[in-house]
Amino acid sequence: MSVLKIVTWPDARLTTVCDPVETRSPEIDRLIADMFETMYAAPGRGLAAPQVGRTERIFVFDAGWKTGTPTPVACINPQILRLSDTRAIGEEGCLSIPGVPMNIPRATEVTLRWTDANGSHEREFTGAEAVIVQHEFDHLDGIVIYDRVEQEKSQ
Repeated sequence: MSVLKIVTWPDARLTTVCDPVETRSPEIDRLIADMFETMYAAPGRGLAAPQVGRTERIFVFDAGWKTGTPTPVACINPQILRLSDTRAIGEEGCLSIPGVPMNIPRATEVTLRWTDANGSHEREFTGAEAVIVQHEFDHLDGIVIYDRVEQEKSQ
């Protein structure tokens, strides 16, 4: 495994909509392993492929590792199936926009479908995991936290 260079704002790759992963391969498995290694070294709780210069629809996260309970999840071709109507505003940081935390409104619950090395999954996330999932999913659509702040101001 390798620690990859994290792409930082305003690199255009952070505003690119990512392509679906067509087939699993050893290269995709290496990328995922390297993304976990990079996320932990950063140290972050989530990391999306465009943040390491790749345009595949992949993100990894681990909401619990900083508090002693690792819960690593790798999401290939994730799909948000449902966002709750309940929103909460919380401070978010981004490894690609270091040192600039922002208050971002997010759904408090999200249902996600994705694949990984063990097959297909569908799960509801709440709390910190829901925020992380939405943040990383945004990266796959070329959205960064700056975009979410502007959306909130215009509503």
